Amino acid sequence: MEIRLLRYFWTVAQEGNISRAAKLLDITQPTLSRQIRDLEEQVGVPLFHREKNHLYLLPDGIFLKERAEELIQLSDKLERTFIERKKSQLEGVITIGCVEADNSDTVAMMLEEMVSDYPNVTFNLVTGTSEDISDRLEKGLLDLAVLLEPVKLENVNILKLPREEKWGFLVSKELFISRKSSIIREDIKGLPILCSNREEVQKMLASWADTPFNQLNIVGNFNLLFNVFSLVENKVGVALTIEGAVAKRNLESTEFIPMKPEVKTNCMLVWKDRIQTPVVQELLLRFKHAFKA
Repeated sequence: MEIRLLRYFWTVAQEGNISRAAKLLDITQPTLSRQIRDLEEQVGVPLFHREKNHLYLLPDGIFLKERAEELIQLSDKLERTFIERKKSQLEGVITIGCVEADNSDTVAMMLEEMVSDYPNVTFNLVTGTSEDISDRLEKGLLDLAVLLEPVKLENVNILKLPREEKWGFLVSKELFISRKSSIIREDIKGLPILCSNREEVQKMLASWADTPFNQLNIVGNFNLLFNVFSLVENKVGVALTIEGAVAKRNLESTEFIPMKPEVKTNCMLVWKDRIQTPVVQELLLRFKHAFKA
């Protein structure tokens, strides 16, 4: 006799109603009714007296409920014991590289849950450019990486993270263009631009602007946005970036303005196709479960 079936029976006996029990068990009412009939056939005696919308336990049903409760409690205790045993045994360090992006919050949430569930697990979080993070992953210095697409690494596994990253320009509030709700192609003609030194980003900008990259007014390149905030504030140029990289910053003298037509990309969780430690495997399972991979 399965614990699952005993749990179904105990819930129905406790509620005295198939409909309410089905909601608690998160199964359909016909399925639960069929399971209870199957149980009665299995034990060979009726367990309930049925009156309209209520079920009353018969003597054999009362006996089975007492035994079922004991077995369910024992099963739950055994399950908790194995969970606690796993928590005490799982330990180690997870090293994650992450670009500046909105999906950093997603990584933080997953790490928070992991460390809460497994007190012996610690982590190292490394922030850097896509090239730096990719290089560290290739060399085995990182277990996992969060990168902006496109991802050009070979022999890797990729999981798309949920929130799209919206591209736009970080501009000084002293510029007239800061009053606009969006920036169109015509707005950047002659505008001094600070752009990432990633080739993929440069190609994306040129494609959006419908202008060869070398014909745009690029006044400087950067690898991390942190380095160009003062340049934007002093009106040296407007910086191409994603909204997630500036969303949590106190922008008193600058403004993020999205591009129109919109340009959006995804962040990807990336890991090498190699044997992972148990603690990294556990974190990957959580990511896959959360995002239905």
